[in-house]
Amino acid sequence: MPPTTSAPPGNQGPSWRLQFFDAMARALIRRQDWGEGPALASRARRVLGMPSLWRWSQGRGAHFVSEEGAPVKGEWALPAKETAGTLLYLHGGGYVACSPLTHRPIAAGLARRGGFRVFSLDYRLAPEYPYPAALDDAVAAYQWLLSSGDLTLAGGATGSGLALAGDSAGGGLALALMQRIRTMQLPLPSAVVLFSPWTDMEGSGQSIQANSGRCSMFLPQNITGFAQCYLAGHDPSDPMVSPVHADLSGLPPTLIQVGSRELLLDDARRTHQRILQTGGVSHLTEVEHVFHCWQMMDGLVPEAGAALDQAAAFMLDPTDPKKWPATDANNWCATTTSA
Repeated sequence: MPPTTSAPPGNQGPSWRLQFFDAMARALIRRQDWGEGPALASRARRVLGMPSLWRWSQGRGAHFVSEEGAPVKGEWALPAKETAGTLLYLHGGGYVACSPLTHRPIAAGLARRGGFRVFSLDYRLAPEYPYPAALDDAVAAYQWLLSSGDLTLAGGATGSGLALAGDSAGGGLALALMQRIRTMQLPLPSAVVLFSPWTDMEGSGQSIQANSGRCSMFLPQNITGFAQCYLAGHDPSDPMVSPVHADLSGLPPTLIQVGSRELLLDDARRTHQRILQTGGVSHLTEVEHVFHCWQMMDGLVPEAGAALDQAAAFMLDPTDPKKWPATDANNWCATTTSA
């Protein structure tokens, strides 16, 4: 289907809260030079983590339990009432920063809305553990979750019954994970949600330059710095680190959300198109005004809540768009392109 633009009559544009946090991101996060190697990682962990900020929106409607018996590290976000199956969440942070703690707002938001048991993986970070450490941890977590627990989704989805989601680097990692488990002949997830996925380590998308200065969090040169830290000399065109080059055939239904001003806009668009070209099902939601991974602001800005509403409903039943909340629920302009 061709793109359809949704803008409600009398649209009020972005909420004042979104504008406030957008200004904060520009002031506190965006910078010309993050450094290299350990210096980059140290700065990213300090700036992108910001645990004091995320704490304001953590834990709403879910409680958190550290996983002690798993072959990998991680944390469960458990809803007050479990009505669905299990969701594996892969956090972002450029492969060098962040953790289940920093991404509790998303994990809790999805757990509360969908009734999922959300396992947020604490995968190993670069530069101490470059590629393929994060991917190896994701595979180990996926195998462990397949072998334990109730994986049946409320919507009766086919496949493994295990849903998968990730943001930014975690979105790229989710796509790499599906390539690996497909090769291993393991059952694929029942549904996948990608928030502003980083799928091109070469930074070759047109939006890298077109949105320079418009993106609130990153500049084009930052892509190279974070990529080099993770790759440690590995080929950036390898589909296992740049899934935009991968064979994405046979994937489960996928929802991709991305902001129209992001550097990674074309990472999302090209991934969406590659899935469609193989005969797969992909739904792309482009949202105006928002910054990279705005879903992290659940509980603080209405645009984040609307995005997570759509994501949770999609994972519960990826076959029926009528069950997904309208993307203009909070008077935010969105362009949605669907298969």
